Amino acid sequence: MILMEVNLRELYPDIYQKDVHVDIPSEIMEVISAAQRADIAYERKMYRYNAHYSLDIQDGLEHETLGFSLTPEAVVEQRQQREWLLCAVMSLPPVQARRLYARFYLGMSVAEIAEAEGVGRVRISSSIRRGIQRLMVILER
Repeated sequence: MILMEVNLRELYPDIYQKDVHVDIPSEIMEVISAAQRADIAYERKMYRYNAHYSLDIQDGLEHETLGFSLTPEAVVEQRQQREWLLCAVMSLPPVQARRLYARFYLGMSVAEIAEAEGVGRVRISSSIRRGIQRLMVILER
């Protein structure tokens, strides 16, 4: 095991105001170096693509973490839209409503729905497509 001397003030300038030298194994230093290279690459990517937003997955976590909250009007509007959509789905024939629910609410694939109902994939996908078309007509009114 090879020990390397590291100045903690260089790694953690906010915490260490004076030079503090410690010996760490070379394996640990490799991990620290890899993390630093990843940070530099991330910053370069943000600069290159003019990205002033998170490059992470769009799951809404960053939005909630940063403290953005919906206005009361937006909350009421979202609730109202969900009610309209539910009413529209409930007005569909039961088979289409069930298939749309399985596909979009439960996240099942077309193949999984076809296997569960014992019918072909083409029948499921065309039923879902027709259901979406009906929903669009219903919601336009």
